[in-house]
Amino acid sequence: MKKRNLIFIAGALGMVAVAAFVTRSSWIGGGAGAQGPQRPRLVSVELAKAERKTVPVDVDSIGTVTPISSVALKSRLETTIVSVHFEDGARVSEGDLLFTLDSRQIDAQIEQAEGVLARDQAQLEGAQRDLRRFTDLVAKGATTQVNVDNARTQSDILVGTIKADQSALDNLKVQKSYTTIRAPFSGRIGAANVKVGNFVRPADTAPLAVINQMAPVYVTFAIPQRVLAELRDAMAKGDSKVSATIPGHQRSEDGKVAMVENAVDSTTGMITVRGVMNNASETLWPGILVATRLTIRSEDSVVVPTVAVQRSQNGNYVFVVKDGVSRVQPVNVDRTFQGTSVISEGLSGGEDVVVDGQLLLSDGSRIEPRPRKAGA
Repeated sequence: MKKRNLIFIAGALGMVAVAAFVTRSSWIGGGAGAQGPQRPRLVSVELAKAERKTVPVDVDSIGTVTPISSVALKSRLETTIVSVHFEDGARVSEGDLLFTLDSRQIDAQIEQAEGVLARDQAQLEGAQRDLRRFTDLVAKGATTQVNVDNARTQSDILVGTIKADQSALDNLKVQKSYTTIRAPFSGRIGAANVKVGNFVRPADTAPLAVINQMAPVYVTFAIPQRVLAELRDAMAKGDSKVSATIPGHQRSEDGKVAMVENAVDSTTGMITVRGVMNNASETLWPGILVATRLTIRSEDSVVVPTVAVQRSQNGNYVFVVKDGVSRVQPVNVDRTFQGTSVISEGLSGGEDVVVDGQLLLSDGSRIEPRPRKAGA
């Protein structure tokens, strides 16, 4: 009985399989007819224009800010500090009074020198009177020529003595001027190393304070020797420009090349360049590192966003879109500038290039442009 049931079930399954095979063509055809012809696959990409514009030729480097003038204030006398007239870190102007030193000893010496000078001047007046009197008596035959000569000699001696007295007095007045220390130029002063009552002397190694000129300032950096010839030509035409930016900030200062070192460092192939920056707002602080950009000249070039440039074993290329189809275009990249690449060969300007979505593209792919992202 079981064998007869198994034969029946097998026969039923065979009939179902035959029926399915007979109707296969009909349900396949019906499905194709409902779906219709397939559309060609489109790749969604972002486009940008290859632009022709004036682009500066520049060299980036790391530089150091140094003051044009820096002075360490020191005492030229052995005395004490009477008063300090500034706050630590303050801005000072040329001629501002900074320190006052004890001048009582020099004042006394000046009074003594003035007394000596007055005494010798009185003696000179007496010697000159004697010379005039002896001269009159010689004319009358009432005295000898020896007395006249002696009076003239005494007068000349006193003239020399008065000159020495005046020189000593002038020297003391110069010494007196050292008791007031003033700012030799405008800038920013550091912390005072001495306070009121401290004893100072010329042999002290530590300065009283240090003043750095803040505007203008120098920015010193190094560039490759390959651009030296172009830089010298630009300097001769007055076209060179230097900008310095503090890393991590957008604040920068512009200036010009002030000096090029007279020799190239043979170990590195670099040459030192010094730019002078106006720095009126004191953006650049002496001693800090800055990102420098030396602009040598400007030239007309074709530029594209750097993200559009792709790299392969055969070199750089971009996807150029025309009539909705992407094509691979080999290019030569000369340099980069602020997120753009300067194309020396391969593009003439005005082409649409793909800046996003290149991974899904190949030569001849059909594309569908999409709006660029905000800030791109």
